[in-house]
Order: sequence, then C-alpha cells, then structure tokens
Amino acid sequence: MHIPVLLKKSIQALKIKKNGIYIDGTFGSGGHSKCILEKINSYGKLYAIDRDPESIKIGKKIQDSRFTIIHDLFSNIYKHCKKYKIIQKVNGIILDLGMSSMQLDNVKRGFSFKNNGPLDMRMNQKNGFSASNWLMNATEKEIFKVLKKYGEEKYSKKIAFHIIKKRPILQTHELHKIISKITPQKNTKSSKRTFQAIRIKINNELNELKNFLSKVLQILAPKGRLCIISFHSLEDRIVKKFLFKNSRKIPNLPKNIPLTIKELKRIGKKKYKLRIFKKISPTKKDILKNSRCRSAILRTAELK
Repeated sequence: MHIPVLLKKSIQALKIKKNGIYIDGTFGSGGHSKCILEKINSYGKLYAIDRDPESIKIGKKIQDSRFTIIHDLFSNIYKHCKKYKIIQKVNGIILDLGMSSMQLDNVKRGFSFKNNGPLDMRMNQKNGFSASNWLMNATEKEIFKVLKKYGEEKYSKKIAFHIIKKRPILQTHELHKIISKITPQKNTKSSKRTFQAIRIKINNELNELKNFLSKVLQILAPKGRLCIISFHSLEDRIVKKFLFKNSRKIPNLPKNIPLTIKELKRIGKKKYKLRIFKKISPTKKDILKNSRCRSAILRTAELK
C-alpha cells in the first residue's frame, strides 16, 4: 500500500471547500483523491489524471458520481478542463511528482536497480521507447548530457563511455553493475542519480511540468490553490521560479523613463497574481516512517 508523502499537510494546504471542484493531477494509487473525496459534499467534484494504465485501473474501481478519472498526461490539463467546462472554476489542484511504491517495487517497470528486471522506466509502457532502447540508440554525448543535466552526476562522462562500451543493456542490474564498477565502492548514489536522469528523459518529466505550469493560472478560480510536491532540485527549481515570477508585484515605474507601447502592453497584461505560502518539508518522524520522503518539498500558492 503506497502512502503519499506529506499527505495530511498537502490536503490541509488545499484548504478544501465542501462544494469545490478539485483536480488530482497525479492520481497514482489514489491516496490524495480518496482524502479529497472524504472532504467534499455531494455538490463537490474531483477530476483525477494519470498517464499510468495501472493507476487508471485503480481509479476505475472508485464508483462515485463526484469522481472522474482521466487517462492522460497532466500537462494536458487545460484540454480536459475545457471539455468539462471548469475553466476558472477549479478550487484546487494537487501534483505529487514522486514515484509511487506501486511503480518502484514492480520489477517489470524497471524504475529501480534494487531488484532485477527489464530496463523500461516508462510511466506508460504502451507509449514511447524504453530506457534500454534509448541507451542502445543514443550517442555517448547524448547520454553524458542527460546524466549531467537531469542527474547532476559527477561521473557522467565515465558512465556514458562504459554504457556505450557494454550495450545492449537490457536489465536494471546490468546498468547498476556497470555504474558500481566505475564509481566509489559501496555507494549507490551514482546509480540513483543515473536511473533518475534516464527516467526523466524517457518520460519527458521536466517539460511536462513546465507545460502544466504554463496553463494552470488560467484554470484556477479566484482563491484557488495550487499544491505541488517535488522530490529533486530540478523539479523544485522549476516550481519555485514559476511561483516567484507570478507572485511579484509590478514595480513602481520611475518617472520620465520612456516605455514602448509593446512594453506597456506587456506590463498591463500581467494580471495573474499568486500568494505564496511557506514551503513544507518532511519532519524526522515522516522520514522514519518513509525514507523515500527525505527530499520532498511541498509548495503551495493561492490565486489572488
């Protein structure tokens, strides 16, 4: 049973209205959705989105007229809000960007090196190319860039060289062994960072997040809340930058400094404003319960 990280705090941060409209952009095993359904009344509505077919199977088991499960990328949120006619009516959106235990512990998914299985890593195994397929066809330079950019791995060049030398790499343990032999002994950090980097690449995760954020302010109702739980610095940086950019007040312009019509229009169009709340991190108690939550950060903002 997967227990979502910072579950209670993220539900509190949503400040749920009983008759509100909510979106769980990363349904997963349904932990957040079930809590939201407990807090809304018969007039409330919850839409949940997930790209993983296994999550959709779980979602379809929820027989509730207030609940709608959608099989898609959360970056396509605007399209679905338009379909259900809830643009500017959504009272809260939650994203949990972490991997679920259901995904990590399933050896057939290939997300973890702890157990051996096919090197897949796709959130939806019916679409796209697997990690082993990408490693087989990518150049050494491409692999190096992905490991450096998405994994922030200091042995990126060395790992990329040995991947090219040893491919095809079809199993998770094959990749882990390659990394273990060329990085410091008894240290799995390089494997963790490498697997993370490849997973981000395969699932286009950072672009998905950016595309979602580009639409989210058009969806929220006044006083609507956005809650995002991220698990590594790259995701959190994107979220933090977005929130900061959309919470800044337009500065008082100095007198007698000419501005072009284009510049004045740009300033005038900046109508969306966010109120940002203090970020929340797991407590020591949270980490003892679930070591995977160690790096989690919950950021919340409210549309003014």
